[in-house]
Amino acid sequence: MAWTWRFEKSDGTEVAPAVTPEEFPTQGDAESWIGENWRDLLDGGADQVTLSEDGAKIYGPMPLDAEG
Repeated sequence: MAWTWRFEKSDGTEVAPAVTPEEFPTQGDAESWIGENWRDLLDGGADQVTLSEDGAKIYGPMPLDAEG
């Protein structure tokens, strides 16, 4: 199983992430990574993220800005 993030503008348009992600072996690993990198991603132009497992959407979009 592979857990991945999709990086988006607030309108849902996909954007390239400012920090290169990877495929994560567990949901916890993916969530830890986003917790460590959300600020750089936000500064780099991503407004929200969506988590998927093997291409199936798990949750999101989740705003990267706490005020969003």
